[in-house]
Amino acid sequence: MSIYTQEQVNYLVEGKLDWETTMRMLSMPKDEDRFSMYLNTLQSKLPWDDKIILPISLHLFIAQNKKTKQWVTKCSCGHEFGDYRKNWKLEALIYVRDNAEAMHEVYPALMAPDTNWQVYREYYCPTCGTMHDVEAPTPWYPVMHEFEPDIEAFYKDWVHLPLPEKAN
Repeated sequence: MSIYTQEQVNYLVEGKLDWETTMRMLSMPKDEDRFSMYLNTLQSKLPWDDKIILPISLHLFIAQNKKTKQWVTKCSCGHEFGDYRKNWKLEALIYVRDNAEAMHEVYPALMAPDTNWQVYREYYCPTCGTMHDVEAPTPWYPVMHEFEPDIEAFYKDWVHLPLPEKAN
């Protein structure tokens, strides 16, 4: 098992680590402190003090609200989408590409999907405008909730860290 420094993890997150070390870090078994170092790197880049529990995507996190101790889904700008178990997309700004003109902003003519069969739903943070996700369902399909992690098992069985405090 390899051991890496906080500085190397910082460089990895910033995309500044050399290719050979990057490939070795990603393919070899992870050292015990890697997840903690990763969280430290992410936390240092954010403008808020709430503790990151689990990153969801590049700018979306499950975080512990500092005042209430509730676990919430939170944007890197600080906007809270609500309880982490609920579908954060229902609290986002949603732009639906459901006509040929809107699809042609993404695709060249004659290459866009037929909007009678498929639309694009783009989910944006209401505060900073960051796009967090895109779905390509049929027009009538409900908003997808594709990720509800078992945080307790992740901390206990995978990263072997104490579970962060959570309000009931």
